[in-house]
Amino acid sequence: MYLNKTVLELHELLVSKKVTPLELVNEAIEIIRSDDCKAYEATNFDAAIAKAKSIGEIKKGEYFKGIPYVAKDNFSTAGIETTASSNVLNGYVPLYDAEVISRLDKAGAILLAKTTMDELAMGGSGITGHKGVSKNPYDKSRIAGGSSCGSAIAVSRGEVPFALGSDTGDSVRKPASLVGIYGLKPTWGRISRYGLFPFAQSLDSVGYFARSVDDLAILTTLLAGYDEKDMSSSTRSSCNYLKESQHSDKKVVGYFPSIVDKLENKKITESFYRLIEKLEEEGYKVVRYDFNQDLLDAIYPAYMVISCAEATSNDANLDGIKFGIKPDGSARTWEEYMVSARTRGFSSLIKRRFIIGSYSLLAENQHDLFLRAQKVRRLIVNAVNEFFTKCDYLLLPTAQNVAKKIEDASDSWSKKPEYIDNHMAIGNFGGYPSLSEPLGYFEGLPYGVNITSRQFEEADLFNFARCIENIVGLKNSTVNSHKEGI
Repeated sequence: MYLNKTVLELHELLVSKKVTPLELVNEAIEIIRSDDCKAYEATNFDAAIAKAKSIGEIKKGEYFKGIPYVAKDNFSTAGIETTASSNVLNGYVPLYDAEVISRLDKAGAILLAKTTMDELAMGGSGITGHKGVSKNPYDKSRIAGGSSCGSAIAVSRGEVPFALGSDTGDSVRKPASLVGIYGLKPTWGRISRYGLFPFAQSLDSVGYFARSVDDLAILTTLLAGYDEKDMSSSTRSSCNYLKESQHSDKKVVGYFPSIVDKLENKKITESFYRLIEKLEEEGYKVVRYDFNQDLLDAIYPAYMVISCAEATSNDANLDGIKFGIKPDGSARTWEEYMVSARTRGFSSLIKRRFIIGSYSLLAENQHDLFLRAQKVRRLIVNAVNEFFTKCDYLLLPTAQNVAKKIEDASDSWSKKPEYIDNHMAIGNFGGYPSLSEPLGYFEGLPYGVNITSRQFEEADLFNFARCIENIVGLKNSTVNSHKEGI
């Protein structure tokens, strides 16, 4: 078996001709066909085999040439059905590739399949995709997290060494924690979102999963950089993140005790403080930082109002007229046609979020809801920026517990602040790069730790994450092979 190795390890094998791209693709297809976690939408097996056969010599440094991968089903892929796990887009086949898909294709990576997700990327449990509930490979009675559940499952099961996802509030980082792998949300604008179906464009980022820090670094090197097709794409120069992350003089780590000390699972709290002790032994200065409690309480409601409002606008084109599901045949006017298509096409979760978003955007409500949420967002970002004048990294547990039982998961809107479970939206509010990596296991179920740094400081982020990786010792863990962490 080869696919339980990292991208860099597979690259060395390909360069030395100890394995071929076709062997990797065939192995991946065999594992994917045995999937019992509901991780996949459309497959691309015939095209993947053809591309694998066409690849010739692989030179050192061509890291992704011949490497199979999968992509979340909200990335546009020419000729491959792309539904964002929603009935409203059943049968939709895009005519173009997303920019990140194009870059991976040019680098020689081989797309095997599209992965399931929470419908239209709204949700954090992996239970709302139109093909059923996605299951955690460590315990199939539990969730894998969302919305990028399928991609996380594929990497955790050792089906592929990396996978594409998207992150609007924690949609890459949370599932990474729940299935024991690495997940990165880069700086907003660092990677082109062209061809990524929008959920909330001011919060959305392309993200990805892997099983080592170095694999995240080489992925960022490939995918980062300006794209004229994306008006939000940053013109700031990128770099070789693998090389530039080998050294850093940034050594001050901060954490919020109001989150760490209130975790539901005290084993995670204990592991976190053991990690703090190890970091201090490595020469890091660790700061207990008292973040404003009112702002912490405001994270979740502000996120829900902003994301629902932006989603309502972004998804207005999903009306059954131009593409996707058709109405039931009783429609006599275009209004009835659209209502019928949307009624059949959207789940109850999506309908609720659109109602919230539409209500927030009504002229009489905008000031008290949408604009107030935007002002709160600015206050939170200002406070985090103040934190980053004193600390180089924000370190927090990724989630307050291991994966929930499926029957305990909900897609409803909580009436509580829920800041402990939703603190990673801070990274999306301010566009900061943020990375989750494995920390340990509780009763055989994984949990992780999350690092957030200043905008465009991915190289320093990788450097610090690699230090934690060495301390914890969970590099390249899969569901079939893992250690205990700390």
